[in-house]
Amino acid sequence: MTKFIFVTGGVVSSLGKGITAASVAAVLEARGLKVTMTKLDPYINVDPGTMSPFQHGEVFVTEDGAETDLDLGYYERFLRHSKMSKNNNFTSGRIYQTVIEKERRGDYLGGTVQVIPHITDEIKHRIIASGEGHDIAMIEIGGTVGDIESLPFMEAVRQLQVELGRNRAMLMHLTLVPYIASAGESKTKPTQHSVKELRSIGLQPNVLICRSEQPISEDNRRKISSFTNVEERAVILCPDAPTIYQIPSILHAQHLDDLICERFGITAPEADLSDWDSVSQSLTSDLATVKVAMVGKYVELPDAYKSINEALLAAGIANDVKVKIDYVDAEKLETDASLLEVVKAADAVLIPGGFGERGTQGKMQAITYARENNVPFLGICLGMQLAVIEYARNVLGLEANSTEFDKKTKAPLIGLITEWFDEKGELQVRNDESDLGGTMRLGAQKAELVEDTKLRQIYGTPVITERHRHRYEMNGRYVDDLEKAGMKISGYSAKQHLVESVEIPTHPWFVAVQYHPEFTSSPRGGHPLFSAYIQAAIAQAGKRA
Repeated sequence: MTKFIFVTGGVVSSLGKGITAASVAAVLEARGLKVTMTKLDPYINVDPGTMSPFQHGEVFVTEDGAETDLDLGYYERFLRHSKMSKNNNFTSGRIYQTVIEKERRGDYLGGTVQVIPHITDEIKHRIIASGEGHDIAMIEIGGTVGDIESLPFMEAVRQLQVELGRNRAMLMHLTLVPYIASAGESKTKPTQHSVKELRSIGLQPNVLICRSEQPISEDNRRKISSFTNVEERAVILCPDAPTIYQIPSILHAQHLDDLICERFGITAPEADLSDWDSVSQSLTSDLATVKVAMVGKYVELPDAYKSINEALLAAGIANDVKVKIDYVDAEKLETDASLLEVVKAADAVLIPGGFGERGTQGKMQAITYARENNVPFLGICLGMQLAVIEYARNVLGLEANSTEFDKKTKAPLIGLITEWFDEKGELQVRNDESDLGGTMRLGAQKAELVEDTKLRQIYGTPVITERHRHRYEMNGRYVDDLEKAGMKISGYSAKQHLVESVEIPTHPWFVAVQYHPEFTSSPRGGHPLFSAYIQAAIAQAGKRA
């Protein structure tokens, strides 16, 4: 029977519930347990797919094509043996949508539909379903205790704790213990009030994770314990760490995993965290640095490119270097020449994915520089589309564009594909009027790599599986013209022969892909494409030295 650990947060948002929950899961997995994780988001959007990155950060895509919260990226990076799916993230909007659809069908036999029991029952059903087949399921509740939006989730958790019993359910609560510099001490009162808020809705935490920018004294630990009715050993101190990948070891050192196993009556071997120690050591060691210029339009919010950031760090670990990311605002690059100097100072250039025309000219400026000056270049999703457009304009002399930006372009290098087959072999249809949230090629799909290409060499296999998230595709009519002019198509989709990747054979390292390799990168293994990219950056840095 699956055991459930519910994770809530108090005092303030952005405490790192997702990272902490993933760290706990990683330690439990290291003890041989089968662990999964689920994120419950209180907002009314059905999913984050149509939300601005400024609002929500990155949209993480699962293998089965769900557009999910970025915390699911942390879940997959911290867990070796569990992949997330559509079952591992749902919003209030999704819950209400399901309940309303049932009501419209008459499933409730004309009864009055209410938050309790109908909404809470649907939440409970999804929580239980998400944990099936696992020893432990970590269930993270988004938002902060006291938020109106999250009350139905909290009520569902309260009911589940009663229904499952103490041997199958426990509550872990993250709080902030602020350090007041003028007083020279940490304050426990916000934590006390946060737990009081929880208890007012019928929830008593079994574990407290106390976040702080400074170490917390044992006296304060005892104080927190006595005021919150949480045993002292279950008050876990979690000060800021040099890297998030140290957190599994920090929690393990305080025997949190022992406490969980004891609570659930689980007998499991001791955790081996040597791989996490190795990752942390690499990230905190004094190593040579390579610089990557990432040219995007959401650079003010690094969370918008969270998986790419982590993939670059992991590639640095694999190559024994530190990767410094210099963020360049693509829109500002179009008018500010000084920003081009940042690109020129980098050892490699990267154009991430995105939507919309804003900043595309700046991105293509960076692509032109990388192409003409033999600087290692990696384009992802929109980055590949712009690399193709840039090449068609500046090498073939075409008035090339994407129909996403100009529907009447004379040379539509990139266009909206109207029909394609998904991985199940089912025909999918879309047009310009289709809902944005349901019109993309999403999830894990196979790509066939062309022999004697750099990409085939990097992966070492003729067929790869990578995740996708895009509406527009490269127009196959221009493949011959591009290849005659020196750009090589290095990969095609297995089902429909859509272009998946391009490269320039005469360039030291110029690769662009339609898919999102960052979603399958891991700090403990990296990703072959990012590792090869950073190797090229190291070689470039050597030339500049």
